[in-house]
Amino acid sequence: MSRKIRELLLTLGIHSTHRGFHFILYALLLCLQDEDYLLFIGKKLYPAVAEHFGTSRKNVERCIRTVINNCYYHGNPKFLFQIAGYELPTKPTNSEFLDILYHYLTSDKSQD
Repeated sequence: MSRKIRELLLTLGIHSTHRGFHFILYALLLCLQDEDYLLFIGKKLYPAVAEHFGTSRKNVERCIRTVINNCYYHGNPKFLFQIAGYELPTKPTNSEFLDILYHYLTSDKSQD
């Protein structure tokens, strides 16, 4: 599954040179193991990712926000709209972005 997530992020224009790339990859792996992480992003997901990488919760949040910004404005927003199923009028929040990717990864569409 890690390979599939990595390919998805690269297709979105998120490069592995950003710390947020690795934070999102790990966050999605956690969410795929336990969907509750999507419900408690600030209280459960960010702290778990921060602990794994030896950083702060705020740094995790900021780095993820940065790569979402890069994806939306400089990456592959058309692919993001495609996997979301609709055009996003504004840049998605961290939780919206993770939710879109999670549901794409768990759907039949990601098998294509």
